Amino acid sequence: MAEKTVGLVPLSGEAKRRAHTPVITEALCIRLMFILATVLGLGVLVFLPLLLVFVEALRKGVAGYLAALSNEETWHAIKLSLLTTLIVVPANTVFGLSAAWLLAKHRFWGRRLLSTIIDLPFSVSPVVSGLVFVLLFGAQGILGPWLATNDIKIIFALPGIVLATAFVTFPFVAREVLPALEASGNDEEEAALTLGAHGWTVFFRVTLPKIKWAVLYGVVLCTARSLGEFGAVSVVSGHIRGETNTMPLQVEILYNEYDFTGAFSVASLLTLVAVVTLTTKKLLEWNQERLRNDSYTDR
Repeated sequence: MAEKTVGLVPLSGEAKRRAHTPVITEALCIRLMFILATVLGLGVLVFLPLLLVFVEALRKGVAGYLAALSNEETWHAIKLSLLTTLIVVPANTVFGLSAAWLLAKHRFWGRRLLSTIIDLPFSVSPVVSGLVFVLLFGAQGILGPWLATNDIKIIFALPGIVLATAFVTFPFVAREVLPALEASGNDEEEAALTLGAHGWTVFFRVTLPKIKWAVLYGVVLCTARSLGEFGAVSVVSGHIRGETNTMPLQVEILYNEYDFTGAFSVASLLTLVAVVTLTTKKLLEWNQERLRNDSYTDR
């Protein structure tokens, strides 16, 4: 195995150990103070609220928890959230891959504008984005009369919820895949084309394996945001009970009606999604770091 080098000077085992040893100059009391402040902050702002969600959800026991989740309106909200996610995530994955490929592999007029537009949902309030769809497709909107004439319902229906969720979540896959495509370069793709491979073959056999972890990372983030989106969906859904309420909207309604067990039971599902998302994110980051280290060591 080749020795790691800096410039032309090989690193000895002791030098490697020192390179990975953090340099600490602060006094012990200062370090303890920062550690204590961090632990207290995480405890108050993160761990305690998460714990309370599950404590309140299980206040009436497992039977009460399951009964709250099996409520007809709550169950419909869960199914609607899952259906919306199943539609939005594949669509945004295809869009994200296409946009990232275009931005990474081609230079064209308007490239920077396209990159800025992709980031637009990060800077626009979800409530504003929901209002935009109401102005476009609502009864008094630009396309409202035509939609009403043709008996097409978008606002206060599933299509509006899907559109609002897709708008809020479409940057996630593109922004995760774009750096991976730019870092991978074009050498392998050009070699495959030289050997006679077709465009789709190059993409699925050469490009996609190199960026699969970035794609999966983007899909995980997009899924979590789709399930938990509140602002934009709240505007376009109309809060119709048993019809257009998603899980976050159902939490709000149950809490306002003082059904705390029901509200926290649904909230616990969203919390589990957040925990699973964070765990998956860290596993993917760890796997990518391990692959980079292995690649560097083999050089």
